[in-house]
Amino acid sequence: MRLLLVEDDPLLGERLGDRLRSAGYAVDLATSREEGEDWPDLDTMAAVILDLGLPDGDGLDLLRHWRARGVDCPILILTARGSWQDKVEGLNCGADDFVVKPVRFEELQARLNALFRRQMGKRDSTLRAGTLALDPISRTVENDGEPVSLSRREFGLLHLFMRRKGQVMSQAEILEDLYDLEAERELNTVEVLVGRLRRKIGKDRIVTLRGMGYRFE
Repeated sequence: MRLLLVEDDPLLGERLGDRLRSAGYAVDLATSREEGEDWPDLDTMAAVILDLGLPDGDGLDLLRHWRARGVDCPILILTARGSWQDKVEGLNCGADDFVVKPVRFEELQARLNALFRRQMGKRDSTLRAGTLALDPISRTVENDGEPVSLSRREFGLLHLFMRRKGQVMSQAEILEDLYDLEAERELNTVEVLVGRLRRKIGKDRIVTLRGMGYRFE
């Protein structure tokens, strides 16, 4: 799952980005309102974490700009501005949650998971497909009740497949979800990951469509 972090403090951005990556997310970083306005693929983001105190403008104006453009991914405000007026304005501008710094990483992750559940219209975070069950919060996978051991990338790929069950996804789309914007990417990386995942969950669950990509069934 890819996240966009809009944070002007380079140290905080790097530190938070590293924590999110260690939790299994791919994280892109924007450091200004201008950079956020022109971000090329917001609609592919699982969520945006937005600071309000940007060097070239107010983060609330950026939030209004996105919502006016029809950007509908979950947006979580993470800011030092913690008055009730700021919270009300942020939520009224289109934010899905408002978190005041400093915040423990565990709480931030829990709030992101709550946004994802809300977006999917369900309270139970577990994704199911046949005998497979994946819990993105505990980061566990079971097949017919038996635990399946997956690497971080394998887990991310299965999570993507189960979220988009029945949809055809190209290798490029999969890379966009699994890797940061600036990370080195090779298309054969997807082939290798798919092969490893098939050996662990069953080869018939992932269908290869030549010239198009993959479909999870």
